[in-house]
Amino acid sequence: MSLKNAEPPTPPVAPRRARQVWSITRRLTLLYVTSTAALLLLAGGFLYWSLDRNLKTARKERLASKIEVMRLLLRDQPEKTDILANEVEHEASASPVFKYYIRILDERGRVLLESSGMKDLLPPSLFPAPAGVAEPPNGVERKLPPRRSFVLLSAQALAGGAGGATRTVQIAHDISVRISLLADYRRQLLLVLGLGLVFAGGTSVWVAREGMRPLAEIAKVAEHITASRLDERISGSRWPAELAGLAAVLDAMLHRLEEAFTRLSQFSDDLAHELRTPINNLRGEAEVALTRSRAPEDYQQLLASSLEEYDRLSRMIDGLLFLARADNPKAALERVRFDARKEIEAVIEFYEALAGEREVEMACEGQGWVKGDPALFRRAIGNLLANALHHTPARGSVCIALHPLDDQTLELSIRDTGAGIAPEHLSKIFDRFYRIPRSPSGSPAGTGLGLAIVRSIMRLHAGDIRVHSVLGQGATFTLVFPS
Repeated sequence: MSLKNAEPPTPPVAPRRARQVWSITRRLTLLYVTSTAALLLLAGGFLYWSLDRNLKTARKERLASKIEVMRLLLRDQPEKTDILANEVEHEASASPVFKYYIRILDERGRVLLESSGMKDLLPPSLFPAPAGVAEPPNGVERKLPPRRSFVLLSAQALAGGAGGATRTVQIAHDISVRISLLADYRRQLLLVLGLGLVFAGGTSVWVAREGMRPLAEIAKVAEHITASRLDERISGSRWPAELAGLAAVLDAMLHRLEEAFTRLSQFSDDLAHELRTPINNLRGEAEVALTRSRAPEDYQQLLASSLEEYDRLSRMIDGLLFLARADNPKAALERVRFDARKEIEAVIEFYEALAGEREVEMACEGQGWVKGDPALFRRAIGNLLANALHHTPARGSVCIALHPLDDQTLELSIRDTGAGIAPEHLSKIFDRFYRIPRSPSGSPAGTGLGLAIVRSIMRLHAGDIRVHSVLGQGATFTLVFPS
């Protein structure tokens, strides 16, 4: 091929990076730490908000009380300047925590009294407009260098009662201590939060690992279960309640796997045995035929015998393929409603020649309808009918009876007058490749798959198959097709 016509090579595709999946321990740790952090933040935030709110409420009430005291002093004892001076100079600085400054102004804005150090620190222009005589004052916060904060209030008061002069009372409360207290509280909360997260992280790792330990033990037990040790079980009695159900489910799965593996091993052994017999027969006949020259009639007889073996192999392979498809969990039927009597009569007509050759009478009784696959229905009836004919002696009879149980369910029975089935074989006749050791009628043995196919067909229809037999009186197979 010319290189000119060759397509350019496809550039290699970079492999996609596998998505990292977190372990359950890491997820539990993250959830535990996150929930702990949220809880600590909520608790710390609430405590901080409560402290700040309580301090503001206490400050507001105390300042309002001081305004009222100054109004009362100015109203009742305006001439006693010593009492006012004591309140302004000494009471204001008595408490180191609740420290405040007071100033009294006249109507013209001249300073009559003020606390020491207030003149340079807090000039009158910093204060808000004074509230009326009967109004509660509103405070404003001011930050002053260096790192000092104040709440400033201003209110009017009457000197000497009604008709007296108006005075302006200015009060400044130093809230630097409160701000420092709240800052320390915030730092302590952050420290508690950090230590709490570290403790929560370490604790959550330990708790998660201890909580996941039973799961790790289950995994360790499961590691020892191999194809040769499917009989071992995890046993859910010694696990926590949350994992007991998982252990029970795993044990049930192991039980199903053991049964399936046992059936598969038995099936492989049976298949090897069944295939070995016809192949050895064909090989032996061919080797004998090749030992010396023979007449054309001998070769013809050899080919006829080989043809029988080929036919047996073909029927065996066909049955095995059907069983493999029927055992597929995804196998589904296309159900239609059809006349069961009509399909049975078609099967009986096909087997009339064989029945006549064996001098066996066949009959069909009753009417009924089935919702299912007509082809599979005919195959199940054909297999049971062939089985009945092979095991019924001359001048016997095979009767197929239809019994509708309701409008949707049909019971179908196939009864023969053969020698019957011994009790020890009744539980095994539906197994693959199982054959009764010797046929009473002397008919050739089949592949041992006919009844197994019938059981698979009934399972596909969600139906049931039963067998009843009395040795020496024949056997009755009953099929139940539900809606």
